[in-house]
Amino acid sequence: MKYPRGRQTLVGVGLALLLVLAWAALVGYALFLHRWSTADLLLVPLMVAVVCWLDTGLFIVAHDAMHGTLAPARPWVNRALGALCMLLYAGFWIGRFQPRHMDHHRAPGTAEDPDFHLQGRRFWPWYGNFMRQYTGLPELLGVAGMTALFVFGLGAPFERVMLFWALPAILSSVQLFAFGTWLPHRLGEEADGGFADRHRARSNAYGLWASLITCFHFGYHHEHHLRPDAPWWRLPAMRRQLSAGGIRPAAASTADRAAP
Repeated sequence: MKYPRGRQTLVGVGLALLLVLAWAALVGYALFLHRWSTADLLLVPLMVAVVCWLDTGLFIVAHDAMHGTLAPARPWVNRALGALCMLLYAGFWIGRFQPRHMDHHRAPGTAEDPDFHLQGRRFWPWYGNFMRQYTGLPELLGVAGMTALFVFGLGAPFERVMLFWALPAILSSVQLFAFGTWLPHRLGEEADGGFADRHRARSNAYGLWASLITCFHFGYHHEHHLRPDAPWWRLPAMRRQLSAGGIRPAAASTADRAAP
């Protein structure tokens, strides 16, 4: 059954705005208001971890925007919110990520897939290759530009920007890669890697809360490849449908083209 575009837009935009506001509140507090104390031995790692999780959410929202599923009834809102989330995340421009991500959906687990590493098993070589595929001079300039904005434009201390903005972004890239790329797409011992179909993706067996905490349900990755028209918050429902044998692959155009 097709989900109403208007309802998906309303829920998607609402959740995206909540994430952006939570991120802005916590990062703003950490950069400008937090007073160092002896409690920081516990508090600072907790703050970094929460910002890391919110960063992961920002990237997942931007990923939905790449598929046009963030706000399908309002394409301009879809584009604007996706671009904002990617900029806040690491100073990245969503337009550079979008074509490569569509290549991933067109040819998952092959030499034409920018997300895939031909060795197919080892974590850190694959992560390094993944980062080389998606980061270059424009991304480095974006990071430098956001750092300059925080430090010189807003007056945030440089060491706080590194601790509460740069470090969580780096950690979230590892989190996103681990739960959204390596675990779903790594090769198994079987000849076909243990994959069910041409999408060459598998899903984790985490419960609802563990799935949300680890990667905003992106670990339900086979469901995402079957239904790239479903945003992150609908993936648990897609998983239930798949278990019941009721999920059907989305139209090829949704998976193979960039968002409008």
